[in-house]
Amino acid sequence: MKFRCFILTCLVLLAFTNSNQSNAIDSKDVAAFYTFDNDNGKKITDSAGKRLGKLEGDAQIVAGGKFCFRKPKGEYMSNQVENPDFIEEKQTNLMVISTDQQRHDTLGTTGNQIVKAPKPDAFVQDRFAIGFWVDPPAEEDMDARYKEIAEANFTIVLGGFGARTPETVEKQIILCEKYGLVALVSMAGLPPDKLPEGPACWGYMLRDEPNVKDFPGLKNLVDQIREARPGRLSYINLYPNYANERQLGTSSYEEHVKRFVDEVDVDVLSMDHYPLMRPDVDNRHGYCENLEVMRKYSLEKKIPFWNFFNVMPFGPHFDPTEAQIRWQIYTSLAYGAKGVLYFCYWTPKGGEFPKGGAIITTEGRRTRHYNQAKRINAAVKNLGATLMKLTSVGVHRVPPDSVPVKVLAGTPIKNMTKGDYLVGEFSHSDGRRAVLLNNYSFAYTAWPTVEFDTNPAKVMEVDPTTGKEIAVLDDSPSMPGLQLSIDAGDGRLFLLPGN
Repeated sequence: MKFRCFILTCLVLLAFTNSNQSNAIDSKDVAAFYTFDNDNGKKITDSAGKRLGKLEGDAQIVAGGKFCFRKPKGEYMSNQVENPDFIEEKQTNLMVISTDQQRHDTLGTTGNQIVKAPKPDAFVQDRFAIGFWVDPPAEEDMDARYKEIAEANFTIVLGGFGARTPETVEKQIILCEKYGLVALVSMAGLPPDKLPEGPACWGYMLRDEPNVKDFPGLKNLVDQIREARPGRLSYINLYPNYANERQLGTSSYEEHVKRFVDEVDVDVLSMDHYPLMRPDVDNRHGYCENLEVMRKYSLEKKIPFWNFFNVMPFGPHFDPTEAQIRWQIYTSLAYGAKGVLYFCYWTPKGGEFPKGGAIITTEGRRTRHYNQAKRINAAVKNLGATLMKLTSVGVHRVPPDSVPVKVLAGTPIKNMTKGDYLVGEFSHSDGRRAVLLNNYSFAYTAWPTVEFDTNPAKVMEVDPTTGKEIAVLDDSPSMPGLQLSIDAGDGRLFLLPGN
């Protein structure tokens, strides 16, 4: 449905200081009325009708002062407009022209310049992703298998193993829609302009663990898919940080990730990392370091990140307990992940996996991991709507030998009793603050006394059984202070008033 075209007129002080930007307007510092035609979207003219320039794609003009928000389409302008009925004034450091409310940036003053906004053909994630590697075989019981996936509280199916032909991919999309799932499907040998679509199709599986030499070809394919299938995700998964230089094609892991986001320009960042939690070795710190790299470039590029974790035995990797699965997930959430992915759902065949033991066996039988995943996924799914509104501010490791009041200085948690914790600190899209408190131990329940930086009566918790906000409850009201019980590897999500 087309929106009625109307003209917004605004008074803006434009000082385009970065003359090297390809879409910057060549103009001296002026104060004048400028007109922006929002339906055609690109023309910029002064009060005399002289055309000053054109915005490339879904670009933004950023300047200091007030902006106004036109609700029907999400355009952001200055405080002088022709149609005040559509306007809600807000005070901010930015004035943004954009057609995408969810992706507009309000982090602070960036100076008077034109900057690129997310492309209008970019994928925008609208729900928390709970998925897996290795989809079920595309056989006669396919309907029952996708019902089984939905009943385990997964939200997304990643294809490429079971559904690999155009016909089975189409059926996969239909079944995902039937059971409230979304899918990233195999390209099935099709060119970008012949790829399947549909409400349940989020996008397409492009590549797993590329070398840096593959980046130019992937960039070309991503661009082709954006043009042919705007709004769909071109999904590429990266190596973990324990990959070697030969695998990466770079001298460091961080260089590999930075070049990937810069050169391929994806809409979701993703990696796989399978930590060891055996009696003889515990390398979970490497998992956290990998998550921190994902967090860094996710924030820098303003795109979500997802990560795979382990749920089956293979090679040196252990067969995790339910608490160890929880630990991998809630640690990812503390770092700001917007998707958690199990390796694997259907047990793959081959010499690397002689023990089997994924969520479903090669014969189609549920292992104990099915009900474990079902329980954990239910809680994460209920937290998901809130998690999608959070932006990571910081992550704080509180080991047993630390002084919590020092580690947590300046965070929403002023102090807590000693223990083994990971604290994820966030800002909420509505201006509130949030904190995810993770029990870093996968062997023992934690029971800390926690002191927030605000009145406990103002602290809310997102209930993992309903997804609703509830007043935080004291788990030991007979003891001094606020007592919180946290199961092994688990996490609890709290919301506090903004500063």
